[in-house]
Amino acid sequence: MNSGHQHRVFGRRAKEHILILASGDKVRHMTVRPWMAALAFCFVGVFSIGYLLATSYLVLRDDLIGATMARQARMQHDYEDRIAALRAQVDRITSRQLLDQQVVEDKVDKLMEQQMALTSRHGKLDNLLDRAESSGLTEKDGAPPAPSSPVQSYVPDVKDKRASLSGSGIEAIEKQLASGAPADATPDNSTLAYVPATDTVGDRADRIFSKVTLSLKDVEQDQRSRVEQLTSDAGNAANAIETVLTRFKIPMPETAARKDDDDAVGGPYVEPESNDGFNNSLAALDGALTRLEAVRSTAESLPFRNPAIGKDVTSPFGNRRDPFLGRLALHSGIDFRFSPGERIRSTAPGKVISAGWTGGYGNMVEVDHGNGISTRYGHMSEVLVKVGDTVDRNDVIGLAGSTGRSTGTHLHYEVRQDGHAVDPVYFMNAGLKLATYIK
Repeated sequence: MNSGHQHRVFGRRAKEHILILASGDKVRHMTVRPWMAALAFCFVGVFSIGYLLATSYLVLRDDLIGATMARQARMQHDYEDRIAALRAQVDRITSRQLLDQQVVEDKVDKLMEQQMALTSRHGKLDNLLDRAESSGLTEKDGAPPAPSSPVQSYVPDVKDKRASLSGSGIEAIEKQLASGAPADATPDNSTLAYVPATDTVGDRADRIFSKVTLSLKDVEQDQRSRVEQLTSDAGNAANAIETVLTRFKIPMPETAARKDDDDAVGGPYVEPESNDGFNNSLAALDGALTRLEAVRSTAESLPFRNPAIGKDVTSPFGNRRDPFLGRLALHSGIDFRFSPGERIRSTAPGKVISAGWTGGYGNMVEVDHGNGISTRYGHMSEVLVKVGDTVDRNDVIGLAGSTGRSTGTHLHYEVRQDGHAVDPVYFMNAGLKLATYIK
């Protein structure tokens, strides 16, 4: 069937295009079908579009590259600005750290000076407390405690942290100041992971230093109160003892000492170490204790004790009927009932000025206590000391007996002042009043 003829069923058939290629004697026929034409058209269209795109890229490439580089430059500038801002913030924090550290160091130095002053004061006060204790004014356990470095208890050793000034330096200092409390931090995704906040460092440091200052002031106030109380107690005790000594016409030791000092004094003038109130109060306490020690020493040297505690009095001091003559006579002492051979003790320290047989006293010991006061112990069965011996209070000087003008075993006890017999009861009653002040 001819391709140009009409198909009986489908009608006229489209003509096919035939492509004839001749090369010399060779002739080739190629039928161009519709799908081939469509494929060729598509290929040409795709090629054209690719060419146009390539051409456009080549034309616009410089503009695209310039825009990209400008965007990268802007991003880099923004990043550098951010880094510069962070560095400036770190510099400000470092500067604040340096200022805070300097302030803390100054405060620590002041507190350490105050603590050293209190420690030095306590050393002086401790000596005075020892003297007060020996004078019976205080117990050792009642002494105010020494300041056990409250500065180190509250304030960190900032000077040892001097190198830690970047990164988490403030945080480290703040942790020590706040006893381990972490500092507030601002997170950031840049090369600096955390930038510590210093807003609370000054406040926390101020609170801590205020606490330390109050603690040191409390210690100082306790010391002042203690010194004032001891000064008052020492003055009261010295006055009480002086009242008793004055009653017996005993010269005050401070008067004699002042006269002696006026005879030989001198030396270059040197400014006092300190003129503050506390040192003045220490000087006042020292003077009060010196005065108390002087009058107390004088009182302890006098026979204010009972020579026969718990013993019956068989004959008091004063006029009585003489047991041998039966007429009125002065009994110059007090008789105490003793058992034979019982020990007789001295009522005060002194020096033995008589020991042995002495007329109606029998075996008698006389002890000189100074200030014109002496005591006699008569009717002993045995004398255990000799003239010139130094005896202390409660030292055994003999054994009870009934020698001399005696009707039975007893102790005849006399107190003499300037050679005259006085009633020993006066001394013993005074001793009861002074019991809290003398040993």
